[in-house]
Amino acid sequence: MLKVEALQAAYGESHVLFDIDLHVAEGQVVTLMGRNGMGKTTTISTIFGLLPAVAGRVWIGGRDMTNAAPHRIAQAGLGLVPEGRQVFPTLDVRENLIAMARPGAWTLPRVLAMFPRLGERLGHKGNQLSGGEQQMLAIGRALMTNPRLLVLDEATEGLAPLIRDEIWSCLAALKAQGESILIIDKNIDALGRLADRHVVIEKGRTVWTGDSRELQETPDIKERFLHV
Repeated sequence: MLKVEALQAAYGESHVLFDIDLHVAEGQVVTLMGRNGMGKTTTISTIFGLLPAVAGRVWIGGRDMTNAAPHRIAQAGLGLVPEGRQVFPTLDVRENLIAMARPGAWTLPRVLAMFPRLGERLGHKGNQLSGGEQQMLAIGRALMTNPRLLVLDEATEGLAPLIRDEIWSCLAALKAQGESILIIDKNIDALGRLADRHVVIEKGRTVWTGDSRELQETPDIKERFLHV
């Protein structure tokens, strides 16, 4: 579904990604983990063509999509739930959901069935929603593109505990339905319960890859690379 090999990127003269390797197979949930400032969001930006790669490759569904335009990345099947949600503030919920919809299994009724709260607020503008509702809207909007791989950058950041639980339940339901997911979040325990595999990065490099059992049995990984 997604394969990233030795990916490197820079902001001007500042090299920020040095050697990122990760892959997501069909139907898998994979996490990208690391402390703040270690390159997680930059990795996502480079995969999506928002930041040019200076070396390495990005393969989507077996096609080399390195440095393809962002709309080509989306057409290839990647759907992004960005950090900060970035819903359209002056469009209502329905307009946000259908703005970038593509034909497929995910339709407006199906998204609203997953997020009933959005159905209750169809006429509300994006800037009239709570943070949790905006995150639901951002996930629903990405699903409406009918992606082959759903990518979430900071899935539950800044949300109240009850809303976080709701988002994790939603992601578990998506996994049960066979969706492929790449996710960034700070809740290591929740990620451990949800994901099949984990990729840990430190200072722009992949430093560890393993499954949830290995992560649980290797406390040194958490202490060295994840805990503040």
